[in-house]
Amino acid sequence: MKCKQKTEFALKQIMSSGGAEDDIPQAERKTVTDFCYLLDKSKQLFNGLRDLPQYGQKQWQSYFGRTFDVYTKLWKFQQQHRQVLDNRYGLKRWQIGEIASKIGQLYYHYYLRTSETSYLNEAFSFYSAIRQRSYYSQVNKEDRPELVVKKLRYYARFIVVCLLLNKMDVVKDLVKELSDEIEDYTHRFNTEDQVEWNLVLQEVAAFIEADPVMVLNDDNTIVITSNRLSETGAPLLEQGMIVGQLALADALIIGNCNNQVKFSELTIDMFRMLQALEREPMNLASQMNKPGMQESTEKPARRENPHKYLLYKPTFSQLYTFLAASFKELPANSVLLIYLSATGVFPSGRSDSEGPYDFGGVLTNSNRDVINGDAIHKRNQSYKEMHCLHPGDLYPFTRKPLFIIVDSSNSVAYKNFTNLFGQPLVCLLSPTAYPKALQDQSHMRRGLWEKCQDYLRKINRDIAQLLTHSRSIDHSFLQFFGDEFLRLLLTRFIFCSATMRMHKIFRETRNYPESYPQLPRDETVENPHLQKHILELASILDVRNVFLENTLDDY
Repeated sequence: MKCKQKTEFALKQIMSSGGAEDDIPQAERKTVTDFCYLLDKSKQLFNGLRDLPQYGQKQWQSYFGRTFDVYTKLWKFQQQHRQVLDNRYGLKRWQIGEIASKIGQLYYHYYLRTSETSYLNEAFSFYSAIRQRSYYSQVNKEDRPELVVKKLRYYARFIVVCLLLNKMDVVKDLVKELSDEIEDYTHRFNTEDQVEWNLVLQEVAAFIEADPVMVLNDDNTIVITSNRLSETGAPLLEQGMIVGQLALADALIIGNCNNQVKFSELTIDMFRMLQALEREPMNLASQMNKPGMQESTEKPARRENPHKYLLYKPTFSQLYTFLAASFKELPANSVLLIYLSATGVFPSGRSDSEGPYDFGGVLTNSNRDVINGDAIHKRNQSYKEMHCLHPGDLYPFTRKPLFIIVDSSNSVAYKNFTNLFGQPLVCLLSPTAYPKALQDQSHMRRGLWEKCQDYLRKINRDIAQLLTHSRSIDHSFLQFFGDEFLRLLLTRFIFCSATMRMHKIFRETRNYPESYPQLPRDETVENPHLQKHILELASILDVRNVFLENTLDDY
């Protein structure tokens, strides 16, 4: 029932119960009318959000600003006139919850558009208020399954925000409550979407369990750790380090792996990478103006995060559209990062040439069947695989500084790059296979964790020294090293690569990360000074026995 119709219905109900429409004070009648106008306007603007272009950073801002303005007025209006709206309009608590939920969604989508993590805190505040004030508590008493679905969707959205804020204790409480709500919903209404909601529970449970390291306090409570960039995260640039002035401005985070842990449209790989490209959230109210408005001149320096697009199982057309939009809007002296976590696509048979379309690449979305769950093979060997992002597909975008990370069983396809335009270009490539005996779960006490973190920061500082003082390293690495996010990614990559090369069960070449251009091994990933540090860290963790002592002699 539309708001205007509901107003007329409410007035008729008053008359039929012994009152008269004329008995309603004009001020109260106006209050109901104004509320209905704001409610209808807010719904109209909110529904229009889905029609905004998903790519491009400017076209949507004014529309978001208008939507925030109307919802701000609506929220304050229902607070100021609650008694009149209760008596004359019949405002229910779940309707207040719906308004709060929409505002939470606005803040969440504004975070997705801007990559400013502070907006996540605002989304959390509204979602949390809904739960604390039990706005949806009476929904289950009404015989309307669509209202219960609204409540279930609210829980799912709240869980996503809590995951992004690393509020795992709240996530676990929400999952339990959602499970009870789903059980009640399916029991009462015998609906066909029971399987879908149970799948939601399974996905979030797997997502929570996917973290390989659990840090515990002395009382066995879990310590919440973060992958976001902190003030002490990236090694500082020291005197004598000559690096470029490029800044990471835009990132495409693409997830298209088969059978990977995910929740909603966020795989665990996408989740970890998006956090690695963000700073820790700050309090929005004290730092920023309302979304859609001009930013405050007092906004703290160095708070900007690179803008991100999150693409879950995109088609080639979708991926290329977003890539072209990012490329077009990339500011001067800026870097575009592409993160590909995707199933490998391998060439069938041998090719007479060794060009950028002859080594396969990574999967883009299609309706084709997957063979063996991982490798995709083209059926007609005379053609290249169509649903694949080949290294050559990225060549046009190397006209600007490009930083590529490929996590795939065919990551090495991107080792065969050619820098055609002389712009900074780096590809960091995952191992293509991992030892089967690898254990990926461990528990650790907080004191030990913090000790290891301190030592790892020392290692990162030394890696920065090695990289910037290398005489044979490709200049592209140094061009990117001036940016905090890219500096941390590069030092972590070198540390990871060096550690894997020293581990006793990582003995095959395909077990090691690679890069384009190649890093000078003796000065980076096989540097004796770095290897000594890794052994010392292994000793702190009491796992030195799984590492080779004389690594260089074993090559």
